[in-house]
Amino acid sequence: MARSNLLAAKRLMQNLKTARAGRYRAKAPDDAIGSAPDFDFDVYLKNRVRLLETTLAQVVGEPRGPAARLLESIRYSLLAGGKRLRPVIALAACEAVGGEPEAAMGLACALEMIHTYSMIHDDLPCMDDDDLRRGKPTNHKVYGEAMATLAGDALLTDAFGVLARLTPATVDRSALVETIAELSSAAGSPGMVAGQVVDLMDEGRAVSVAELEDLHTHKTGALFVAAAVGGGRLGGGGEAQLAALEVYARSLGLAFQVIDDLLDVEGSTEQVGKRTQKDGERGKATYPALLGIAESRRLAHRLRDDAVAALAAFDHRAEPLRRLANLVVERKQ
Repeated sequence: MARSNLLAAKRLMQNLKTARAGRYRAKAPDDAIGSAPDFDFDVYLKNRVRLLETTLAQVVGEPRGPAARLLESIRYSLLAGGKRLRPVIALAACEAVGGEPEAAMGLACALEMIHTYSMIHDDLPCMDDDDLRRGKPTNHKVYGEAMATLAGDALLTDAFGVLARLTPATVDRSALVETIAELSSAAGSPGMVAGQVVDLMDEGRAVSVAELEDLHTHKTGALFVAAAVGGGRLGGGGEAQLAALEVYARSLGLAFQVIDDLLDVEGSTEQVGKRTQKDGERGKATYPALLGIAESRRLAHRLRDDAVAALAAFDHRAEPLRRLANLVVERKQ
């Protein structure tokens, strides 16, 4: 993305930080993380998502110039809403170790950019060949396959510049470099891309539960781990805290995938926002296909419990992470 857009985003973050500091002096902000009983998770989630989406809109900028059509294609998918789960995990993990959310906002934006790129490319005819995403026509249906491919390419590439430049100078530089390297591995051939390759090659093949877990540890789980561990690292977390966040994210990523598989079987297109029943049509291995619906749901709940248990040593500041684990398992889309 253009440097001017990143500078505007950094000014936005600084203004938000100043406003937050002023509100803390006056009274606790509406989304302050208090003790569990008086913590309003819905307010917290809405505020973090709003902060993320405002920053994303600044980072990308309005379509203009020779690449206007490309920027329009990028914004079409990037700003189309959604759960924003991975970036919120990064912000919550940063806060769980005592950091300010601004320290992880660059990572949060990068995660959503990479996640959006992956969805654009997954929807292409050469991959999953989907026509609907988040209740709207997929990117290639609106802008064509070539532009959709380039929009994904730009999002993946630009994500690392956003992470590098949007992270405040107060964050330890070695922590930032390690986070960039970790995100690269999570998104690339050791992580998400490897999982996608295995997923394609496994179509129509008998797969064990252990193989399915390994597949989704890469395809889905790698970005969850990068979000939680990266957010914690940028927030100044210690080794024990980062190790606990990794356990949390691994369990949560698998729980997310189990529920995703269940929604493909049980949900409707209107409810989920994308075509359902497609995994069975393509002969893909899923948790319901291997374990059945009831056992898959029990597995999701066990994984949720494992994720929450991993946070036992954290105080009330990890409450958003605990609530996010419940959200993942109880979601309907």
